[in-house]
Amino acid sequence: MNEEFMHKIKRGAQLLAIGVLAAGGVWGCFALREWNANKNQRALSAEVDQLFEAFHKYKSIIGQYPTGSNAQIAKSIREGDNSKRLMIMAVRDSQLNAKGEIVDPWGTPLKIYFAQNEVLIRSAGPNKQFEDAKATLSDDYFRSD
Repeated sequence: MNEEFMHKIKRGAQLLAIGVLAAGGVWGCFALREWNANKNQRALSAEVDQLFEAFHKYKSIIGQYPTGSNAQIAKSIREGDNSKRLMIMAVRDSQLNAKGEIVDPWGTPLKIYFAQNEVLIRSAGPNKQFEDAKATLSDDYFRSD
């Protein structure tokens, strides 16, 4: 009887271990899916951080933020198209579209706004559509420093 009892305990422990491993595997799959789903959001956050730094560095040296359209702003910081020929390599080629505009990870040009000492950067998000304030569901991203 003692052997039979020990066999049942071993069997129960094995089943418990299998159950824990299966639950861990399921959780791992969901966690990996969530990690991959947020990859573009993490990339956007890093891109915006670099742009904030570049724009403030530009302003401290040139005396004002870059002006013009998205493409003109990109040209000002990347190619030195400014009064002091300052080039700030904060934007990679992969972050530009064919028009030379700085784009978000989904390929939509960013909207960049400058105020006295602040920068606002807006992304259309995964749906690639800029929603207005009337939209009940919006996936746009806004960040200011």
